[in-house]
Amino acid sequence: MNLSHIEVVVQETLDSLPEWVHEGLDNIDVLVVDEPDEDLDPEGQGLLVLHLGLPLPERGGDYAGELPDVIYIFRRPHQELGLSQDELRHEMARTLIHEIAHYFGIDDDHLDEIGWG
Repeated sequence: MNLSHIEVVVQETLDSLPEWVHEGLDNIDVLVVDEPDEDLDPEGQGLLVLHLGLPLPERGGDYAGELPDVIYIFRRPHQELGLSQDELRHEMARTLIHEIAHYFGIDDDHLDEIGWG
């Protein structure tokens, strides 16, 4: 799956989210890149995705004029999972939704409880 195909999967995933999610997304970008550079993954962990920024519940009244948060989706690490095209689409969508949940302040423990860990 090339970069443009993955961007389509990401956009389809975003488009499928409920309206309340779209209304809650504020000052955040989703970017698809081939792989993390050393600044994003200094320990070379092979990240699939990364959210950089301040989760929505942690933004105070003085939150203004900030650069957007970014959710990075990394193409190559996803491809290295060795999944079929359909499985890969599902995994990327699941990964993106997981990071959006973190943006809304939902932690890994709660995501595990509801089956999204």
